[in-house]
Formats: sequence, structure tokens, C-alpha cells
Amino acid sequence: MIALPSLRDLDRESAVRIWLCIAATDMRCSFDRLADLAASVTGQDPLSGHLFLFRSRAGDRLKALYWDRDGYALWYKRLEEGTFKLPRLDPHSKSLELRPSELAMLLDGIDLKSVKRGRRYQRRTT
Repeated sequence: MIALPSLRDLDRESAVRIWLCIAATDMRCSFDRLADLAASVTGQDPLSGHLFLFRSRAGDRLKALYWDRDGYALWYKRLEEGTFKLPRLDPHSKSLELRPSELAMLLDGIDLKSVKRGRRYQRRTT
């Protein structure tokens, strides 16, 4: 029998945490400024290997910064049409942690505000 992965399986496998900085970021910022923002906005160490996401004011650009063993790596995406559909954001928060599955949906154009997770049975472990 073939075992198909669930979203929970995909989310559980990664030790890398994904942080979205909620406030719009100047997309002219490069490595060092984004690393400073990652530390001050999320309270996390930018050298941790976690992924830090920054969005543009218009919502059509996304930068991802992460530490790759011996230096920072920067990934940048500009949409030719449309905007990234972010999850519901708490206006009082500076950052939001995303699951890997949520990042995949965000990059695929799925509106995270309309995604609803239904209740599921969870067996209690003792």
C-alpha cells in the first residue's frame, strides 16, 4: 500500500521555522538590513537557519532570507500579475510563524484568509 503524505506530515518534517514579517518592507533592503529586521521583528537569530519572509507594500513582491552554512542567501519573487494572499494578520503583531504547507500555498497563489482547517479527531497519548 502506498502511504500518501498529509499536510501534517509535511509540516512536521522540517526543523526550519518560517517567519513572516507583517509590516511592509522596503524591497531595496539587502542582506544585512533584512537580517537586522529579522532579529528585531521576530526576536529570532537570523543565523539560526530559519526562513524570514518580507513583503512589499504593494504585496506583489516577496523576499526570503536565510543563513546557509557560510553566508546569507536571499530569494526574491516578483509577481507579474496579482498579489500574495496573506493569512489573517493580527494588527498588533510584528510577525507570524507559517507552516511549510502555508508557505507552499502562499507561493502557489492560494488565499490563506479563506483556507479553513476543519476539526479533526486526535487520539490522546498518555
